[in-house]
Amino acid sequence: MQFEYSQKVKDLEGKLTRFMEEHIYPNEALYEEQLDKQDRFAVIPPVLEELKHKAKEAGLWNLFLPESEYGAGLTNTEYAPLCEIMGRSTMAPEVFNCAAPDTGNMEVLVRYGTDAQKEQWLQPLLDGDIRSCFSMTEPEVASSDATNVQTSITKVGDEYVINGTKWWSSGAGDPRCKISIVMGKTDPDAPRHEQQSMILVPLDTPGVTIKRMLPVFGYDHAPHGHAEIEFKDVRVPASNLIWGGKGKGLPSPKDASDQAGSTTV
Repeated sequence: MQFEYSQKVKDLEGKLTRFMEEHIYPNEALYEEQLDKQDRFAVIPPVLEELKHKAKEAGLWNLFLPESEYGAGLTNTEYAPLCEIMGRSTMAPEVFNCAAPDTGNMEVLVRYGTDAQKEQWLQPLLDGDIRSCFSMTEPEVASSDATNVQTSITKVGDEYVINGTKWWSSGAGDPRCKISIVMGKTDPDAPRHEQQSMILVPLDTPGVTIKRMLPVFGYDHAPHGHAEIEFKDVRVPASNLIWGGKGKGLPSPKDASDQAGSTTV
């Protein structure tokens, strides 16, 4: 297949490449030096915030959001070469506010969040003022298939009570991480793809305990990190449920088929 990128994408490629050469690559060593050697999850390197400010001024901010008034409105095909450029440095995606899991969490909130959820959590994420994590994987089940997830999300009055243990919750080590999107089971008796829901859980909620950070091949990925998190009788308002409501944490096979058939890239 042969195609040529639009002038808009070419312009962004040029701006990104220049920014990487002028600001990212020369500061990678400084970024590593500024990480706290005693507690690598305690301090955010100051150079990171300086570069984020420069990226905003350069118009290189939130490039990842498609079909949205919040981002650049690029298709996946248009965003791909920009991702390739940003991926040449481990610090670059955050500088441009295009780092996971914030990207995925913001996309969820853009598409499925209520107005209140967007105001409280989406806007600070879009501004780069806070960070977030995503809690799906569990130690006791093969939860790369999310239908196996066992964390319970139980309705009690006007609240949901959450119980379970998650690990590899990417982003939870960052001291700016304020919110987690938690995947859990709201109805174990429903059809297989209608048992799960996603819910917003502020990390300062009583009962949330970050038990440890998990290294990957000896690398801790500080200050971002991947955490084991315990949720013990955690109570949040029922209004924190997202992704279309109860039982909508996963697309059904039919929904996924319909979406795949209607998607254009």
